Amino acid sequence: MSNQFSLLKTRRFLPFFITQYLGAFNDNVFKQGLIILLTYRAVSISSLPVEIRAPLCQAIFILPFFLFSATAGQLADRFDKAILIRFVKSLEVGIMGLACFGFFAESLAALISALFLMGVHSTLFGPIKYAILPQTLHKDELVGGNALVETGTSLAILSGSILGGFLIAMPNAGIHAVSIAIVGVAVLGLLASLFVPRTGVAAPDLKVNWNPFTETWRNIGFIRENRTVFLSVLGISWFWFYGVTLQSNIPALTKEVLGGDEFAVILLLTTMSVGIGVGSLLCEKLSGKKVELGLVPFGAIGLTFFGVDIWLATLEHPPVTALATTLEGFLAVPGNTRVLIDFIGLGIFSGFYIVPLYALVQARSEPSHRARVIAGNNILNAFFMVVASLLTVALLKAGVSLPELLALTAILSAVVTLYIFTLVPEFLMRFLVWMFMSLFYRVERKNVEAIPEEGPCVLVCNHVSFFDVLVLATAIRRPPRFVMDHNIYKLPVLGFIFRTARCIPIAPAKVDPVLLEKAYEDIAAALEAGEMVCIFPEGKLTPDGEIQPFKNGIQRIVERTPVPVLPMALQGMWGSFSSRKGGAAFTKFPRRFRSRVAVSVGLPVAAADATPELLEQQVRLLRGDWK
Repeated sequence: MSNQFSLLKTRRFLPFFITQYLGAFNDNVFKQGLIILLTYRAVSISSLPVEIRAPLCQAIFILPFFLFSATAGQLADRFDKAILIRFVKSLEVGIMGLACFGFFAESLAALISALFLMGVHSTLFGPIKYAILPQTLHKDELVGGNALVETGTSLAILSGSILGGFLIAMPNAGIHAVSIAIVGVAVLGLLASLFVPRTGVAAPDLKVNWNPFTETWRNIGFIRENRTVFLSVLGISWFWFYGVTLQSNIPALTKEVLGGDEFAVILLLTTMSVGIGVGSLLCEKLSGKKVELGLVPFGAIGLTFFGVDIWLATLEHPPVTALATTLEGFLAVPGNTRVLIDFIGLGIFSGFYIVPLYALVQARSEPSHRARVIAGNNILNAFFMVVASLLTVALLKAGVSLPELLALTAILSAVVTLYIFTLVPEFLMRFLVWMFMSLFYRVERKNVEAIPEEGPCVLVCNHVSFFDVLVLATAIRRPPRFVMDHNIYKLPVLGFIFRTARCIPIAPAKVDPVLLEKAYEDIAAALEAGEMVCIFPEGKLTPDGEIQPFKNGIQRIVERTPVPVLPMALQGMWGSFSSRKGGAAFTKFPRRFRSRVAVSVGLPVAAADATPELLEQQVRLLRGDWK
């Protein structure tokens, strides 16, 4: 695929994308129509305080995720996902019929029942939505596919919320318009689902456990099998805690603090949803089509900054005496334009935060129970969202203002995400690498697809600068174990990155023979475990830009563990301030930012033929004259 949008031309993705888009769209047409009805117009339907109604609606919608996600995950692993999608979309048509009855009869019980059942509908669809992508997409399409799904979801939230709010606000015809829309969209979603291709069954021998409590605990166990996946799920769950707190309070914040009407609510939802779409689509470009965990801390910083700034923007906001009836009037109120910019920022950084986390959970979960891992994720998401809704109600009743609530949530977000990053240093390590590489280099990848996706192998590369490992880590999709000089391994800041990436320090025999032997033991253990190892056979940085003779360490490695060897060349790094051109490294001020460099990969060489002379010759050919 040339880019992520090419997926929209394929049957393996497009019908599913349309189906999931229409489902999320319909959720929000109905939910936003109901929330605005309860916020602005429905004194006869509910006597609850206005600031409580939206959080309670969110809690009712979310509750089924907590109750039924475990069962939904089992069904998604046990049955063909395309068949399940069609069943779920048929269920949606009936639920929307009940919602129509609730609107026309002004029955709060019917409307709340429909809202709960739409939660059940989304619960059943959730594990399918994310578990189907690794089955239908190639590995290099996974980030792009997730970005499109997240963009589609944000646009569905945007367009559904706009349409739901606009239709319900129509004088004398709002209920009729919303009713026609939600039934019509449900039928269109059912029709689109008929074109989703069959996927096969992930776990045909699975016996469905209908006890939601024991199965919930079991799904949590699946997540906990992989520490990084578990903590990524906690990061996703915290995102939804933050999101529910923010989204459920937008109507009340707009009316009570910012002085806007229903259309101002739509404006804020629009800016945030567009921002999420932009941030999600940028993920593939910024990450080079791979799961780039470095974007997650970047997104977390933005979520905290813009959340706190909403509170700061409202500190001197004038008291609301009358609602602005035009968007021009709303934006003319001091502080409202700044709040609008904050919502755009929240959206963009939400995309940076959430897309890599979802892609990581999908990529590192076992295929046989991937859907149940997603279900466990949904359970924890639901738990966090229900807690967020209940905590919102409690804090507002205790006298905390809406802006203060958002500021507290943003600050707490910084604390939670920082705690997660200390438990998984890989996030912070990738952030430092991504920030550094984004500032200094533009990395061109040549034939990197020759590197196998799995299985043991050795990469050999010329050694030009202290930053070679960072450039290679950026260019290579599959993380290798780098073997590096023990002095480079100990460098400040970089040492943290190297340790977190599980690099293997090595020293010459005359300097530290014990460390040398340990390095060879670690290399053998890594290869026997099916990992990929990268070495620099020159043994030191080039002093003149030319490739130095390869030492015989590579032969010792492949004689003990016969695995394929791939020659690889760095191009363009000579002359960077981390190289030794013009003097010692790091003694020259960086003269080039966003410099073009390249990583060129050759064809694999069998272990029996992998002599230092042959590999040196191939690396020279790959590098050519571009130092």
